[in-house]
Amino acid sequence: MNIAVFCSGNGSNFQAIADSVRRGEIAAKIALMVCDNPKAFALARAKKLEIKSLLIERKNFKTKEEFEAGVIRNLEKESIELICLAGFMRLISPGFVQRYRNKILNIHPALLPAFKGTRSIKDALGYGVKVTGVTVHLVDEKTDHGPIILQKALEIKENDTEESLAGRIHEIEHELYPQAIKLFVEGKLNLAGRRAKIE
Repeated sequence: MNIAVFCSGNGSNFQAIADSVRRGEIAAKIALMVCDNPKAFALARAKKLEIKSLLIERKNFKTKEEFEAGVIRNLEKESIELICLAGFMRLISPGFVQRYRNKILNIHPALLPAFKGTRSIKDALGYGVKVTGVTVHLVDEKTDHGPIILQKALEIKENDTEESLAGRIHEIEHELYPQAIKLFVEGKLNLAGRRAKIE
């Protein structure tokens, strides 16, 4: 199975997925890393890992539709069967989701449906919750909404800062995302409405 990983920044989840593939834990190939930010460290990671990368910037296209069409052309060239969003800071359109229905995974630094959006860690701390965590889910047309595959909880400490909490959340992400991808690749996920059952 050919996988594409979408990144906008550091790419630490991309690295974790690539490491799992290299160790033989995921029986698939990362055929492409798609990046929309020329300053993203993920590009350097891809080069070091000798994984093909595509830098494609929204500003070079007149419309979002044209931008996504450019991405899709490259995905089709690589026969991509699974897309993993790993810190990709751009909302994808309903049309893109429909094109790859139930073939797009996302990782979110909170226990969905709580704390959706891009400030999940800050919001969880600000709200004063005692527990947060990580969610891996399938992507649908709504933000942070698709069927949940895996979740893992994390206790928030009294002295946690955004930085300290983010560090512990990243550790869980790097463990949980490869697990979810492995389940997908091995055909062990069965969708029943909102429920993603593991067989």
